[in-house]
Amino acid sequence: MKKIINDPNQVVQDMAEGMVAAYPDKLKQLPGTTVIARKDAPVAKKVGIVSGGGSGHEPAHAGYVGKGMLDAAAAGEVFTSPTPDQVFEAIKAVNGGAGVFLVIKNYMGDVLNFEMAAELAEAEGIQVEKVIVNDDVAIDDQSSRRGIAGTVFVHKIAGAKAEQGGSLEEIKAVADKVVENVRSMGMALTPCTVPAAGTPSFQLAENEMEIGIGIHGESGIERKEITTADEIAKELTDKVLHDFEFTGDAAVMVNGLGSTPEMELSIVNKQVQSILAEKGINVYQTFVGEYMTSLEMAGCSVTLLKLDDELKALLNASSHAPAFHG
Repeated sequence: MKKIINDPNQVVQDMAEGMVAAYPDKLKQLPGTTVIARKDAPVAKKVGIVSGGGSGHEPAHAGYVGKGMLDAAAAGEVFTSPTPDQVFEAIKAVNGGAGVFLVIKNYMGDVLNFEMAAELAEAEGIQVEKVIVNDDVAIDDQSSRRGIAGTVFVHKIAGAKAEQGGSLEEIKAVADKVVENVRSMGMALTPCTVPAAGTPSFQLAENEMEIGIGIHGESGIERKEITTADEIAKELTDKVLHDFEFTGDAAVMVNGLGSTPEMELSIVNKQVQSILAEKGINVYQTFVGEYMTSLEMAGCSVTLLKLDDELKALLNASSHAPAFHG
């Protein structure tokens, strides 16, 4: 797979420098790291919000750094968790005296390294809380579910609560509420290729698609013959609805995985909206685009977040992150 890179071993560093160069008034890179932080971090008396993970999911995670969302994002190597030291540097950089909140996706490496960084921070007197996102309904065992596109809603809502002056305990409560009420399901038409590996993560025939994929190039739970956008939308949405009782208002995200045109995502969204209308679910807000990708994988995921008045207000709050304006 052809890629526009320099050195496969330098892609994360090059990416981080390029992002800061694009938004020098909003972002900074911590010296000696691939951590991207708000230009004005730390913000005094505000809880700092830190997320991150392996690179290759852009615009996640650094694209969500900015006023109203994350204060810092730690970027690991492609599909590899950032080290505890990197996360620790992010925590220290955003600590304004009110504590730091970690948004962690439910992958073993992320959980271990972020928790180790939290222990290092607490040893230096920094109060830390966390939430572990596990929105992927492709996996039946809830404790083993991966964090995928629903993580973006956690970034947005926890970040808004922090910007409004919420305490560490209040931010944890609202982040936990999002995790309890968000579900996602994804599919792929093609695999992706990690730059350092140079070969696809799995193989699909021209007429095949993979249902229930992760965001690290993992194969899914079922391989079947490719079908129409309406059938794909129905399969993903039905799986989400089967897992959780969505009533009242919901936010919808139709997320591209890296190589799916917005035209196709909009076609999927058309059917998702139709299904939800038939179920009597009121769509309060819709997001269509690339929010949590998997390098150049072709495919999409569908995320639903059940909303109450508090979550609506926080979802609507202003954000100045490069990849999430509002």
